[in-house]
Amino acid sequence: MTRMTIQWVTALFFLGVGCSVLATKVNKHKPWIETSYHGVITENNDTVILDPPLVALDKDAPVPFAGEICAFKIHGQETPFEAVVLNKTSGEGRLKAKGSIDCELQKEYTFIIQAYDCGAGPSGANWKKSHKAVVHIQVNDVNEFAPVFKEKTYRATVTEGKIYDSILQVEAMDEDCSLQYSQICNYEIVTSDVPFAIDRNGNIRNTEKLSYDKQRQYEIKVTAYDCGQKHATEEVTVKVDVKPVCKPGWQDWEKRIEYNPGSGSMALFPGVHLETCDGPVSSVRTSIELQINRNGKGCQRETFTDTSLQALCGASSGAIDLLPSPSPATNWTAGLPMDNSGMIFKFDGKQGVKIPDSIVPKNLTDQFSITLWMKHGPSPGLRAEKETILCNSDKTEMNRHHYALYIHNCRLVFLLRRDFDQADTFRPAEFHWKLDQICDKEWHYYVINIDFPLVTLYMDGETYEPYLVTNDWPIHPSHIAMQLTVGACWQGGEVTKPKFAQYFHGSIAGLMLRPGKIESQKVISCLQACKEGLDINSLENLGPGLKYHFNPSQSILIMEGEDIDSINLALRKVSYINSRQSPTPGKRRIKVSSKVQCFGEDVCITIPDIEAYIMVLQANEPKITISGMDHFARPSSEFENGNGVILLPDIKIVSTVTKMEKRLDKKSGKSFNPVVVEETLHHLDVCDILVNGDELNTKQECLELDCMALTGKNLDATNSTKGYSIYGVDTMKSYEDVLRQVRYRSWDSSSMFGRKFKVKCSELNGRYTSNEFNLEVNILHNSNFMEHINHMAVQPHFVQSIQQPSTDLSGHETRVSPGATAIVLVACVSVLVIIIVLGIFRLRSVHQQDIQGKETAKETDMDWDDSALTITVNPMEKYDTNVTGEGESEEEEEEEEEEDAEDDEDEEEESTSGDSGESEDEDAESQLKAKQHNAARRGKLEWSRLTLTY
Repeated sequence: MTRMTIQWVTALFFLGVGCSVLATKVNKHKPWIETSYHGVITENNDTVILDPPLVALDKDAPVPFAGEICAFKIHGQETPFEAVVLNKTSGEGRLKAKGSIDCELQKEYTFIIQAYDCGAGPSGANWKKSHKAVVHIQVNDVNEFAPVFKEKTYRATVTEGKIYDSILQVEAMDEDCSLQYSQICNYEIVTSDVPFAIDRNGNIRNTEKLSYDKQRQYEIKVTAYDCGQKHATEEVTVKVDVKPVCKPGWQDWEKRIEYNPGSGSMALFPGVHLETCDGPVSSVRTSIELQINRNGKGCQRETFTDTSLQALCGASSGAIDLLPSPSPATNWTAGLPMDNSGMIFKFDGKQGVKIPDSIVPKNLTDQFSITLWMKHGPSPGLRAEKETILCNSDKTEMNRHHYALYIHNCRLVFLLRRDFDQADTFRPAEFHWKLDQICDKEWHYYVINIDFPLVTLYMDGETYEPYLVTNDWPIHPSHIAMQLTVGACWQGGEVTKPKFAQYFHGSIAGLMLRPGKIESQKVISCLQACKEGLDINSLENLGPGLKYHFNPSQSILIMEGEDIDSINLALRKVSYINSRQSPTPGKRRIKVSSKVQCFGEDVCITIPDIEAYIMVLQANEPKITISGMDHFARPSSEFENGNGVILLPDIKIVSTVTKMEKRLDKKSGKSFNPVVVEETLHHLDVCDILVNGDELNTKQECLELDCMALTGKNLDATNSTKGYSIYGVDTMKSYEDVLRQVRYRSWDSSSMFGRKFKVKCSELNGRYTSNEFNLEVNILHNSNFMEHINHMAVQPHFVQSIQQPSTDLSGHETRVSPGATAIVLVACVSVLVIIIVLGIFRLRSVHQQDIQGKETAKETDMDWDDSALTITVNPMEKYDTNVTGEGESEEEEEEEEEEDAEDDEDEEEESTSGDSGESEDEDAESQLKAKQHNAARRGKLEWSRLTLTY
């Protein structure tokens, strides 16, 4: 058995070894493939086209399994391809992509592939693999992307009159991976009828000469095509600016600049820049001039009179106005030509005025000043003569000039000859100034301060010392009278007939002589200062190395620097400012002059001037409104006493501005322009209280004002038979305070029944005027029935009581209605009769009432009180049957007044209960209270207040 087992085992062993040897002999060869493959795959596709095709051969064919191909394996990390066997017998296979292939991510792939046979049997044992073959696959591109331009907008600048080979180049790109689809093969201008062309490289050129005057900018659209003829989805915009032939000068400024009053500081040239045409500039000097001297005396100083300006600037008092506006009191300037403002006098070489002796100061002392505004041009004629501004000379017999101010050959000369008794040696006598402004036909402000022997000239706020001072002998004393003249010098002697000589040609305003005092620099600066001028915003942001300088009136600004960008920045910050609430509308001209220096040259290029103008728009005009009590009546005794009657106790002056405001309605979203009235603060310069009707009769009436009312204010006042005038530049509150203290007094009013007045105010030298406020005053006269009621010697108490204006409960004066006195008297008598009847009825209801008490009850106080007229008669003194009322004490009088007040309240309660219309029991009760009340008032007078309306 054991032997048999051994034999079987041995047989099986040899059988296995034999089969293994047999299998080895069956799969004797390895599969064979090409050594390399080249494939092509289109992106977004999975099929790979190989060259040569993927086929594996095995020499073991047609032996099953051993001669068949079972697999192709790809070696390589993350290779997006796989190989599949299509036919095992033929060994044909296919290479395909595992997913979508994107050329833009990777254009080529290279990897290793091997073929595997099926082995010796179904189990695949003893399989063999081929050698390694290299597979190179190229990804074919699809034209999926359109060209895109690198810039959203292209811009270039060309000079007119030139043909350019290339103005600028546009460039587009394509994200496709292939050369065919990623390259831009063509550009095209889409906009038609433009003088431009573009080549295949994107270079744009002009096809004809461009003109700045014809068109300053061209805007064209350009598209691009790739080599697959796919065009860009979005066209690009190309802007070509045409600039004129390079001319040095300032660019980008506006000729007309609008200024809205109240808007503060406004930049004049916010976008300006200097074009130097690439010149080698080393420095730039620019002058900006605001030409405001064309308005009146310059800087719009015609708004206020010179006297008002002196007060506003705090100048020393005592100035003498030698050229005031003509009036009955100042008539020596009536014959001189003037402008519309009445403050500027024009001399054409034929006029001269004599200053009245009452105006001329008797002694100027060693300290005095002369101030004036003057506009003067070159002297006419070949031979220039002296032109006298101010001259004090002998009136008769001789022709000596004691002091004078004149112009000779465009030199300003001041002459001062001292008397011989003051000095017997040579003293400074003539002071000469040579200034271009004296003959430039522009307005300038001159102040000559004399602090002998020193004389200083201030012109437009700047100080000038005389360039020449000549000495002379003093004048011998004489008793010859002197004549002060303006516009010419008086020749009183050494001629057959006294006459004027050395006439002045030009305009003068505000000529003032101030004896005994000289002006300070601060006051002089204020008097010539402008409320409009030039300014620079943000001085700290100006470029380095920039120098600038303003003239005193800030009408001229000079800037100098080496850096053009700093000059450009500084000029952009130059602004115009006008602080006046209501500036005169119209043009203010602006002139900008520049001088450029280049390296190694004095002047290299010429910069044309900027000539622009500021148009100041019309401001919202203020409306001045005067309001208050417009009528009242007072007893004649109040008008006749020493204080008189205050005319305008509650006058109110208000200035408002009406303007349109642009607003947005949040609900509807629409804009609307509501009218808004705003109260503004202004300065008035005159208020007149004028008489309506006949002028005041100075023998029996007048208007009065305590001079203390003007203390601390820049106001003055004058009165005449036509009314009262308060003038001077001051606030509305100051004018209200003064007007509320003006009184009307009539010491003989028996023949008068009233007066009518009107009040009118103005500001800015009459530019804006108020409404005409009318006031009617009635004078009430005493009648016989008044004397009858007060037959017990109470007249003095009555007069004393009505001297104070009657007041209502609030403490204000009660307004009364005007009317004829006769009607008032008739009404008063009627009410008096009613009072007497009521008094008798009450007295009858009282038991044991004595006769004198009844008479006293009839004599009641009469007080007509409605909104129009109230006349209150004070209670008489305590009247008793045994004692007269003249010796009563003050305490008793106070007790009587308190009892009277309580009685009045009781009477009002009785009247109210009687008028209620309730039951008869209530009426009886009221009568009983009245009886008890009258019994308590035994020996006193009962007064009641009744109201009369007419």
